[in-house]
Amino acid sequence: MNVCVLGSGVVGLTSAYYLAKKGAKVTVIDRQASPAMETSFANAGQISPGYSAPWAAPGIPLKAAKWLFQKHAPLRVNFTPSVEKYTWMAKMLGQCTESAYNVNKSRMMALAEYSRDQFVELRKDIGITYEDRQLGTLQLFRTQQQVDAAEKDIKVLKALGVPHEQLTAQECVNIETGLRPVVDKLAGGLRLPGDETGDCYLFCQNLKTECDRLGVTFRFNENIKSIDAQFGRLSGVTTDKETLNFDKVLVCLGSYSTELMASLGIHIPVYPIKGYSLTVAIQDEQYAPISTVMDETYKVAVTRLGGRIRAAGTAEINGFNLDLPESRTETIKHVVGDLFGQGCDLNQAEYWTGLRPMTYDGTPIIGATDVSGLYLNTGHGTLGWTMACGSGRVIADLMCETKTDIPADELSVARYR
Repeated sequence: MNVCVLGSGVVGLTSAYYLAKKGAKVTVIDRQASPAMETSFANAGQISPGYSAPWAAPGIPLKAAKWLFQKHAPLRVNFTPSVEKYTWMAKMLGQCTESAYNVNKSRMMALAEYSRDQFVELRKDIGITYEDRQLGTLQLFRTQQQVDAAEKDIKVLKALGVPHEQLTAQECVNIETGLRPVVDKLAGGLRLPGDETGDCYLFCQNLKTECDRLGVTFRFNENIKSIDAQFGRLSGVTTDKETLNFDKVLVCLGSYSTELMASLGIHIPVYPIKGYSLTVAIQDEQYAPISTVMDETYKVAVTRLGGRIRAAGTAEINGFNLDLPESRTETIKHVVGDLFGQGCDLNQAEYWTGLRPMTYDGTPIIGATDVSGLYLNTGHGTLGWTMACGSGRVIADLMCETKTDIPADELSVARYR
């Protein structure tokens, strides 16, 4: 089977790897010069099945309205006119019900838990390293109201059998000792000991080496012009260099998948949600994070990556804008300074922004389309790193027509009909 994977971010690379493992002849096409140069480049670093939940949740509309007037708000909206933006936002608000939240969260957590298991298997199989740590993640609560609100998520964790620990402020500090100076700012925490961390960019570089060994062909610096299909059947891909014929094509282009699919009459609700991150060297180990700390108040994750701190967060609904204004990085800088300020020099921090491809129901789109031979693996939002290996394994099974380990029917684009 001759297969083309469009996109060499973490989702595209894992898909290519698992397809090659199953014996497919794989070609990866990307406009960048090397893998993981866009959304996968500098994400939060956390592999967190336990925090896999849709943004569309009960109470979010009211919270979002309040955030619009806060300085360090987790969400910003550019209200310039856009049919696509407002349609997507309206559909997301329609998912903010108890029943929809429970369905979407269950789907997401099942995929994320499966994906974490695939990370474990991958390390065993090929010995891949990526500054990975298996030390769990810690969600920090600054108020009793947040502690109480977490009970809803804890019920879901219990129902799915996900290990978790409810902690007092002092117990949080016992685990993340770098928080000692700020224990008085904490009300408690929720720890997920099965979660992991790692450098997504480094993972992609090392996984490409393994893909090379498996015979995967990479075509970098090549722009995708169109997916070619006639009478509902795929024929190939046209780039700015040539037209190529394939048996099957997999689209892993993140936020850029939407426009390409629309040209074929396939409409997918994937919209770019802009996020920001900073990376800074650790200067004092005793005041640095050990794993990932998620600040529930600001929705910012602070992660240990080797000798560096990576912090990522904020959500901006602003189309395909990739500007990096200082005003939008203030929140992540504030959180790092507030929690681990003695462990680093934020004046030396490097900043980055990327576009997270998000569906309005939170669940990614994985599976076949109405065009025979054309498949999707996109729409992971903030969880592309968490779900990458599981998504890659699932789509490889579907494309090779073998049984998937987890139910996949509700992951396809067909659910939006």
